Amino acid sequence: MEIRHLKYFMAVAEELNFTKAAEKLYISQPPLSRQIKELEAELNARLFDRNNKRVVLTDAGRYFKKEVTALLQQLEKIKITTQKIAQHTSGEFRIGYISSTFSGTIAALLAHLTALYPYVNFKLFELPTIKQIIALEEGNLDLGILRGPLISPKIETIRWFKEGYSLVYNPQLQTIDKESAISNLSKATFVFFNKNYAPQYYQSLLEICAKYGFVPNVVHEANNINSIIQLVKKGLGISILPASIAENYNYAEVHFYPLSKIDLFTEVLLTIPKGAPSEITQVAMKELLALKR
Repeated sequence: MEIRHLKYFMAVAEELNFTKAAEKLYISQPPLSRQIKELEAELNARLFDRNNKRVVLTDAGRYFKKEVTALLQQLEKIKITTQKIAQHTSGEFRIGYISSTFSGTIAALLAHLTALYPYVNFKLFELPTIKQIIALEEGNLDLGILRGPLISPKIETIRWFKEGYSLVYNPQLQTIDKESAISNLSKATFVFFNKNYAPQYYQSLLEICAKYGFVPNVVHEANNINSIIQLVKKGLGISILPASIAENYNYAEVHFYPLSKIDLFTEVLLTIPKGAPSEITQVAMKELLALKR
């Protein structure tokens, strides 16, 4: 059964006249009658009752018309959507990000892309770096925003920005008036990212504490920035976070003290699956680089 069989059937079903249906299809009547007979033979069902005076749909024919109408409408929808995707005006675009990078910048990116591509369904996924790498390698993300380092033959990266770290604490419970005071935090309670969730980042925090001469007493672990900030706000511990986090959390109970003594930095990368990037990918990366500058 081919689509032309269905279109021929629909023409006859709508006109209930083989001569008029043939004219509508710009073919002669004998080939049309032959195509309908082939369709009925394949279905093993008579679709029309016909004689010299009239053509009517059988019960099977009425059912077939209903289903074919829905099918042809769906095919037309698929055709239009496919054309829009080919023109980069429809489809789905998936963006992964780590919790420490979500800000007004990513929201502005989404607004910019939505304005340019109103038929695209943009999806945001908060995922740790490890899961983003897997998703990018498997083609389940179109753009990833994560922390380096990253080594993968299946992923292309570009640095979005580089930043230092800040000590994050509740000033009502802790006083940090000079950087030398940080070395006296060996007995303090710390809140870190879960080491299984972000192992490289967890290790970098241990290295920072080592440079200040102590091993942190990590009592609480969390999987996103907001949870860590809330624990610090409630006085349940101190944390060390990327310096840019201060831009998004303005609480009286939470202070950020930049760690300038150490020469350790964290890089945020824009990542895409290796290969020719789509138009939307290129626009998204260009916009992010411009926004960060």
